[in-house]
Amino acid sequence: MTIVVTGATGHLGRLTIQSLLAKGVPASEIVGLGRQTDKIADLGITVKQVAYEDPEALRAAFEGADKVLFISGSEAGNRLAQHTNVVAAAKAAQVGLLVYTSITKADTSDLKLAEEHAATEKLITESGLPYAFLRNSWYLENYDVAQGLEHGFFGAAADGRISAAKRADYAEAAAAVLTTDGQAGKIYELGGPGFTMAEFAAEVAEQSGRPVTYTDLGEDKYREMLVGVGLPEAFAAILADSDRGAANGGLYAPADDLESLLGRPATSLKTYVSEALKS
Repeated sequence: MTIVVTGATGHLGRLTIQSLLAKGVPASEIVGLGRQTDKIADLGITVKQVAYEDPEALRAAFEGADKVLFISGSEAGNRLAQHTNVVAAAKAAQVGLLVYTSITKADTSDLKLAEEHAATEKLITESGLPYAFLRNSWYLENYDVAQGLEHGFFGAAADGRISAAKRADYAEAAAAVLTTDGQAGKIYELGGPGFTMAEFAAEVAEQSGRPVTYTDLGEDKYREMLVGVGLPEAFAAILADSDRGAANGGLYAPADDLESLLGRPATSLKTYVSEALKS
């Protein structure tokens, strides 16, 4: 059995490899692909420096792979070309199962961020390869508790519920899919217990004993605020659009799929805030 993890040098990739090892997968059966291979050199697995822009290197790395965890690229707007290379390489190598990290309701979502994910899912389904989709919602780590404690929280999500979960929970779920038979054709909508941003702020306030508020700015003003604090305009537009979508339920999914894969409750908002305040 050989499991290949792409994007292995990122946070999600490293955590997934650690989860695979914790589940008893021998290090000799795990191959991690990425740019900065020194970041996972301590894990004892086979490490290869491979970029999504290098189709030949991808194909060589996928040869003989029983399962591949395809972690989506991080360069929004440039991902489809990269993802096309990955899918083509996986098809050429005839990998046994291609597991792709997508986004909530990718096939029906109106989020700008979902466009490349939907296109990638289409590439994969049309490739003829056995596949599984892990449609991850937001990371809890996207929310900076210390910054919110100091300045309050701002956004454009209104009263929309967001199914954010810890990155480690998504990683553990991915490891469960990679180590369980019968996954071909499965589509998982993954997320933690939902909350509104007002509830998030209230939780931080309760645990810290300090006043913390959430201010809803609407999409345009939120985008302007993000640009004003130094974010590139394109990235600010994506974040503001994601909040706009969240206001309409675009980042909400029941926690059932995630908790089923974990075999336990997903990390709660209360626990996340508590950990963040202690760090």
